[in-house]
Amino acid sequence: MPQEAQFIDPLSALGAKGYPEAAAGARPVSSLRLSTGRQPMQIVVLVKYVPEPQGTPTLGPDHLLVREGVEGALDPGDEYAIEAALRLAEAHGGEVTLVSMGPEVAATGVRKGFSMGANAGVLVTDPALRGADVLATARVLAAAVRRSPFDLVLAGVESTDGYTGTLPMTVAELLGVPSATFARKVEVEDGALRVERQTEAGYDVVTCPLPAVATVTGSGAEPRYPTLKGIMAAKSKPLEQLSLADLGLSEADVAPTQSVTGVSEAPEKAAGVVIPVDDGAVAKVADLLAEAKAI
Repeated sequence: MPQEAQFIDPLSALGAKGYPEAAAGARPVSSLRLSTGRQPMQIVVLVKYVPEPQGTPTLGPDHLLVREGVEGALDPGDEYAIEAALRLAEAHGGEVTLVSMGPEVAATGVRKGFSMGANAGVLVTDPALRGADVLATARVLAAAVRRSPFDLVLAGVESTDGYTGTLPMTVAELLGVPSATFARKVEVEDGALRVERQTEAGYDVVTCPLPAVATVTGSGAEPRYPTLKGIMAAKSKPLEQLSLADLGLSEADVAPTQSVTGVSEAPEKAAGVVIPVDDGAVAKVADLLAEAKAI
């Protein structure tokens, strides 16, 4: 049986002073809740263009990912979030806007989302963003989202090139709205978000007020395949390209607090121990487990 959980907004409980990042850039939740409770819904999906999603990304001499001049695509995990957004828009009426950050080639990933059915997109491109860490990226995405009223922000659980899994929740904190994570199903009922949060034992049912942020797992509804009509329509859908200045941010606002200082090859896995089946096999296995402090 699923467990019922009610979200308590930490900002309302502790106040913005307990969250300096939220206090610096977020508006009060009430000022963001402009379209909640009426149709159509305004749904934002955070998407990312990743280099070589099916292989091993290439690192440059500065230890940063090479994102231009290599094969890339929309992060596969983002397609599940787009699918969830499209289903909500179809059920409740509304529009789906994709928000991304990256070099100009990242527009290709946004166009893929357009071909699935998203209505519009925003791409933030600026030379100062090269090497941005999660916090800087979250500040940029939150500023882009905040430009227009929204009901819900969806995202994948983690990107296939970074794997931090923390960005969506950081965006929620900066926006001053609740977040729900690891959703295998996303619904909106009576002006509130309801998700089935995937767990090792099954799932929990989590609800929270809108506007909110939610992450969608790969167990969500299978992403739709773009049709020829969708691919052709993607070419004419509006994609707004913005710089840091357009968002009211400076280079100091997005200066990374983390950096990669070195990369080394992972050590090869040593060969396993083969224990022949004989009278002493059990004792040998027990000795190995004891040595590994497993027993």
